[in-house]
Amino acid sequence: MACASHGSVVRGDSPAAYFQAQVSNSLDYIKLHKGHGARVVGIMCEYTPRELIMAAGGIPVCLCGGSGEMVEPAERVLPSNLCSLIKSTFGYSLEKSNPFLEMADLIVAETTCDGKKKMYELLGQQYPMHVLELPQKPDDPDAFAHWVRELMKLKIALEKRFSIVITDEKLRNAIRLMNRERKLKRGLAELMKCEVPPLTGRDLLDMKSLVACMPKDQLQYENALKTLPTRVQDTSAGQGVRVLLTGVPLPHGAERVMDIIEGHGGVVVCQENCSGIKPVLEDISEDAPDMIHAIAAKYFHLPCSVMTPNTKRMELLLQLSREYQAQCVIELVWRTCITYDVESACVKRLVEDEMNIPYLRIETDYAPSDSARIALRVQSLFETVSARGSSQESSLKGCCHD
Repeated sequence: MACASHGSVVRGDSPAAYFQAQVSNSLDYIKLHKGHGARVVGIMCEYTPRELIMAAGGIPVCLCGGSGEMVEPAERVLPSNLCSLIKSTFGYSLEKSNPFLEMADLIVAETTCDGKKKMYELLGQQYPMHVLELPQKPDDPDAFAHWVRELMKLKIALEKRFSIVITDEKLRNAIRLMNRERKLKRGLAELMKCEVPPLTGRDLLDMKSLVACMPKDQLQYENALKTLPTRVQDTSAGQGVRVLLTGVPLPHGAERVMDIIEGHGGVVVCQENCSGIKPVLEDISEDAPDMIHAIAAKYFHLPCSVMTPNTKRMELLLQLSREYQAQCVIELVWRTCITYDVESACVKRLVEDEMNIPYLRIETDYAPSDSARIALRVQSLFETVSARGSSQESSLKGCCHD
């Protein structure tokens, strides 16, 4: 598949310019609709079904913190050996500096890692909260039934808190909206399959939505899908190394490693993580006889490292590496993120033994002090990729006969 070359072009009316103002766009949207009686529901993880919140008349907004400046305030209360995402999220609450959090009528907290669970207890002292308990062993016969019950509890909690009845029709409409958004995001992600993608991984990351199903967001996704494939750029600088990025999510403000990768000769053609393609790969049937069951099935299939065993993540990585023709895999782990840290051994084995491409694990936090060291490691990885490519090319030439 051949497309125009990658590279950001930001015009005032372009999707790139629009999404650079994503926070202010989202804030304006929420203020407008909250002023007309809409409810704001904060979420902390991709496991929370946005469809249920929307069917209750709520606006789902992601509250995960990506600011390094919020880490220090959090450490006045939290232990320092927690991941930056947890500390940043909690720091915002202490400083009262996240307007989305301050406007939240409810927070839905998902029991992923232990650090998050205990942080939720502290947040729950300040904000109304519903805890959504995830099954930990997805292969157990009763795991899915447990998950369906948890979503029923969330449905009841939303109905009670907002004095509303969530009907099948409301759920179906919400599913339709979310399916459309997922389809648009998949379309953008698939542009990275091009031999020379028409955008960078950072461009694509910047297009993630803080608020689900904002009409202007979806309009800009459509505009991007119309204009990006026709973009023509100078290809004289050559093509970047095709990187599959996996591991922890990159919330708004925590894009440093992505920038290092693409600033030193790489193109992140696929982001397997929760801020990338993983949450949008599966839609929900709009005609399912049991709406809650259908919603539960979609979110149950997310292959997160908190699950044990997490074989579906390995299967997905193998699939994506082929689809996006990855030349290497970089795994990002926030320091003290135990689940992804331990699972990285399995990912390394998969990448090197089955994909037969180079692998690099980067463990860091939100502080930029190790940026130079990370850059050197990334450059070394890309040199290995280039050397392998040259070696394979020479072998092919040696096998050719007139």
